[in-house]
Order: sequence, then structure tokens, then C-alpha cells
Amino acid sequence: MASNTGGIKPMTIAGRMVRERERLLGMSPEERAWRAQWLKDQQLAHNEPRYVPEYWKERLNPIRRVYRAPLDMVQKGLTPVLGLEWAHAIRFWTGKVALGAFAILATTYYFKYNQNDWTRKGGWRVIHSRKAVFPGDPGYPKFDKRTEPAEYAARAACGGFYSVEKISVKNCGWQPEERSHQPRKQIVRCSGAPTGRFRQQES
Repeated sequence: MASNTGGIKPMTIAGRMVRERERLLGMSPEERAWRAQWLKDQQLAHNEPRYVPEYWKERLNPIRRVYRAPLDMVQKGLTPVLGLEWAHAIRFWTGKVALGAFAILATTYYFKYNQNDWTRKGGWRVIHSRKAVFPGDPGYPKFDKRTEPAEYAARAACGGFYSVEKISVKNCGWQPEERSHQPRKQIVRCSGAPTGRFRQQES
């Protein structure tokens, strides 16, 4: 594994005097001079920190430089007014808020318009739990009225899953079509359904 120090053990140039407890034990004149010089070295010049374009060019690949360019321009315009620290903070949080808002809107749009239902094979299926019904509530006890095996864990041709109540022809948009060879039943088709998607309903 490559070493950042060329194989030499790193050490702090501040020495042991960087700790306050060590300084309280007593300092020699040489240590005081070392400490004073170290504190002076921490003061930046009036033109520091300096922006080195080659440094950022080496750190960021071309793709990152392209999608960072708009917010870099915003930061560059705000720096003379607000200072580098505030301009960088605004640039950072603007990007994060924009990405978060886009993720929320994209997720909302997907679940609103691209759920898995009877009209498509793809998409995520969203299953809702049955609403709790307590004594005294309308429709209590509201048991399931499923009689056919196919009604369990299956989806109807209109409106998603089988409902615990009888499907309303008016609300669901069914259009009954009489068949002469089945006088006691109706063949109903959901409006807009693909050809061949029918369901029998007792007349």
C-alpha cells in the first residue's frame, strides 16, 4: 500500500506544546519561541486561500465538472457579496435541496400515474390494508363476501383488487352486453379495457 509520507512516520510540527496541559507544566525559552512561530504561521496572508484551477481540474473528472458548472457560477457570483464561506454553503444546500425535491416529485409522479394495475404489467403494486370497522360503525361487521377461489389474492378487471362489497356497475364503468346464448347472465366489459377482457356478472 502506498504511503502518503514516503514511508516516514508522520508527526505534528506543533510539538507537545499544542496541548494546554503541557504548556502549564512549564516552557523553556526555545519552546516559547517555537510556539510563537507556530502560531504566527497559522495566520494566512491577505491573498490566501488561493484558488488554483489546476488543482480542481485534477480532482474532478469532466463529467463532474459539467454538472457542477451551474452551481459553480452561482457561488462565483455570490462570493464577492457574501464571502466564500456563505457562498459555498448556499451552493452546497441549493444542490441538495434541488435533488431532494426532484426525488420526492419523481416518486410522487410514479406512484400516482404508473402503479401496477389491470392496464399494465409493470409498475409497483400498492396494497392497502382494509379499513378497521368497529361496533356501531356503518356496515359492521363488514365480512368478506368472497365465494369463488379466484377472488382470493386476485385482482379484478376494473379498479384493482376484488372489493368486499358487490362491484357497482355504475361506479366502475361497466358496460353490459347481452349475449343470447347466456340468458341468465350478463357479459360485462370495463370501458377502455383491452379486447377480450370480460367478466361475468350475475343478472
